[in-house]
Amino acid sequence: MLFGSDRLRLLAVLSVAAALLSASCAFCAEEPPGGVQLTIYNQDFGLVKHLRAVPLSAGRNTVVIDDVAALIQPETVHFVSLTAPDAVRILEQNYQYDLLDPVAVLNKSVGKRVVVRHPESGEVVEGTLLNPVTWDPSGPAGQAGGASRAASPASLVIQTPKGPVLNTAGQIELAELPEGLISKPRLLWLLESGRAGTHQMEISYLTRGLNWSADYVAAVSADDSSLDLQGWVTLTNNSGASYRNATLQLVAGDVRRVAAEKGRGIPEAMDMVRMAGAAPQFQEEQFFDYHLYTLQRPTDVLDRETKQVSLLETAGVKVAKKYYYDGARNQWWWRSPGWRPGEQYDTSDYRKVNVTIEIKNSKEAGLGLPLPKGVVRVYKKDSRGNQQFVGEDSIDHTPVDETIRLYVGDAFDIVGERKRVKFSRISDRVVEETFEVSLRNHQEKAVQVTVVEHVSGDWEVLESSHKWTNPDARTLNIVVDVPAKGETKVTYRVRTRW
Repeated sequence: MLFGSDRLRLLAVLSVAAALLSASCAFCAEEPPGGVQLTIYNQDFGLVKHLRAVPLSAGRNTVVIDDVAALIQPETVHFVSLTAPDAVRILEQNYQYDLLDPVAVLNKSVGKRVVVRHPESGEVVEGTLLNPVTWDPSGPAGQAGGASRAASPASLVIQTPKGPVLNTAGQIELAELPEGLISKPRLLWLLESGRAGTHQMEISYLTRGLNWSADYVAAVSADDSSLDLQGWVTLTNNSGASYRNATLQLVAGDVRRVAAEKGRGIPEAMDMVRMAGAAPQFQEEQFFDYHLYTLQRPTDVLDRETKQVSLLETAGVKVAKKYYYDGARNQWWWRSPGWRPGEQYDTSDYRKVNVTIEIKNSKEAGLGLPLPKGVVRVYKKDSRGNQQFVGEDSIDHTPVDETIRLYVGDAFDIVGERKRVKFSRISDRVVEETFEVSLRNHQEKAVQVTVVEHVSGDWEVLESSHKWTNPDARTLNIVVDVPAKGETKVTYRVRTRW
């Protein structure tokens, strides 16, 4: 072993060794242009397919792919020869991830000679490394998918001729690299081939760290009766691999995942349609019980990158601005099936009137597109023509002909007040209550507010100042007109049995 002037500094060794290890694989599969197919789900995972030209000899072969995702799920790997499926048999499939970094190098150097040189004093400690080293996973080098782990010299125990030395500090130097380390994760197959020649191979696997979401920009018209809608796909790649010149597809829907689930291929789908707007970049199609969006050009999806791609653009979508007052929304009682009316409350302290924008996702309204879940950010021009942000809300996956309700904020000039004005106990299991809801409008124009009330048990409205509807068994909706600079009061009496 060489020391002194011929010593190899550890960090320099790592950089040189990485290049050597990358070039060491036998039968490394070559990827043709456009050989990556990427399907990303909006649940932080993706399906990666590589098409590779692999030269095989008759008999046993070893095939290595060393540019796989760091967050690959090894149990989902699928390997098949498209050239001669029946002529290639897989004997072994291995995922190797013993990566080259300072911690791994030192842990494989236990029992070997090491040198620690102090950077300032020049003091040298030389001897045999006795223990595996430790590292701090909370530091920058320990972050998932980040740089290599950093070793701490202070954690080394070195046996010197004078005895063991602890808490050393300085530059760690080794004579040589231990065997068995690789520069990046890789897949390795042992194959039996009955046909010599170049085979077109398809390798697929699932990986974590790939995600996408939809982001929408809605510009509301001056009279709040329509909006222009732009949709963007936001891609995030933290999988530990880059995918260049990839065919990109996105799946919208809630796909069930279980532990150790095996990867599955994507079958053909029908009913291809294009997203609205000029020169759409995505084609949308129904796929199983989900929706599939295919980008109509190759793209690069680089590791540690966030990319936005235009999804849709449509103008003049009809909308309606509506106000809602739910005075009991912060009360726990109406959400509890076991709740019984009593004398424990009188006046609600919630006074906010919610502002919503409602959109019918139909062709008649100017939309009629399957909308992936995401965030809708709403803007409107002020009196000077400047776009101002007025609120945002998230939407779930929304099929055609469903209604979208965007809760964008609370009205400044409309105030609600709710109180119970009378309570009577008719018997041990029957009560009567009278509620009063006041709505005060400080705007210069009249508004219409939907009052939302909650009931429980076996209920009956005995009298009401306004007409009401019940969208479900525990809710009353009362639509109220409130004049400009005026006030409207709603009263109703309800009997509850349980």
